[in-house]
Amino acid sequence: MSFLSFDGLSVGAMPIIIAAHLIGGGVVGMLHFRGLWWNASLLSQGDRTTAAIMLLVGRFALLGGVLTLASLEGALPLLMTALGVLIGRSAVMRSVGKVAL
Repeated sequence: MSFLSFDGLSVGAMPIIIAAHLIGGGVVGMLHFRGLWWNASLLSQGDRTTAAIMLLVGRFALLGGVLTLASLEGALPLLMTALGVLIGRSAVMRSVGKVAL
């Protein structure tokens, strides 16, 4: 068992932890996909290539780090974090779609 095991938690704490992973994943997903939008605009301008590459590396480091930390807690927190990332993606795509039209 890992040191982040859920064995010692009360029954009422589990939904709070799962909700925190879902919300945290949503925030990270929104940051990641909003950064993707900024990254695409930087690359299309062509003059800030270094900034675009640094943003790309930062986006993946943040997403990979958060998902790795969630995986240390088990499958359910990892799945909830990944679901939060997908929810964050849909929120960003909805807001970007309104801007692009």
